[in-house]
Amino acid sequence: MGYRDNEGSLIAIKPAKRVDVRGRELGAGTRPLICAPLIGKNVEIILSELTSVLSKQPDMIEWRADFFAGIAKTAEVDNATKQIRQTAGEIPVIFTIRSSREGGEPISLSEAEIVQVHSAVCRSKSVDIIDFELSNRKENLEDLRKISLANDIKMIMSYHNFEYTPSPAAIKAKIAAAEDLGADIAKVAVMSKSLQDVLTLLNSTLEAKNTGKIPLITMAMGGYGSLTRLVGGIFGSAVTFAVGENSSAPGQVPIEDLKTVLGILQKLIQADTI
Repeated sequence: MGYRDNEGSLIAIKPAKRVDVRGRELGAGTRPLICAPLIGKNVEIILSELTSVLSKQPDMIEWRADFFAGIAKTAEVDNATKQIRQTAGEIPVIFTIRSSREGGEPISLSEAEIVQVHSAVCRSKSVDIIDFELSNRKENLEDLRKISLANDIKMIMSYHNFEYTPSPAAIKAKIAAAEDLGADIAKVAVMSKSLQDVLTLLNSTLEAKNTGKIPLITMAMGGYGSLTRLVGGIFGSAVTFAVGENSSAPGQVPIEDLKTVLGILQKLIQADTI
């Protein structure tokens, strides 16, 4: 996988098992980074949300811009990202416009317009990572990958299924597709309706971690799925999403509770390996 620069030279993309973002490594160890979402409808609410979230010391922030009332105005999005960046300091920021077909808020933008917004955000360099769904057109995925690379912005390619948990083969196929398209990070989120669904997601994550070339973010949503947010890092998920001020998906756990559980798990794992 590669892309051509402005002079037409082929630039190769070298996948990495670990990705460094502002000194935080995705894909290192068994403790996932904790990411908290921002879902405010305007800048004032977002910054208030962010201030509250930062007091709980997450490892990362995700701005879910599909909740933003000004999403159709690129200048407003650009202004918001700059203010989020200034307030967040050195905390990495993920920029996401989640589509309604994959659990996001309904917005009026076409896919081409969403690509334009992402492109502008990349060029502003106010965020560290963008999240773009694998269900988008392949040419849009490839074009946005070029833009993110040119601006040194990491890219998550993601898949969300709010209906059910696909087969292990289907989950691994989504991760492989992200790798093939040159993503820095692959993300898979599915709905779990049973403990078997939870096992399917965790087993698929472990296999993909052992055989894949890029860091993974995986989780199951819903009540049973909350288990994956607690133990997913042990199986290979590099990031877990938690409630800072507000939840952006079913099954998210409050940061305080999540930190407690992760701390206990890390102590047990370290004790077992001494």
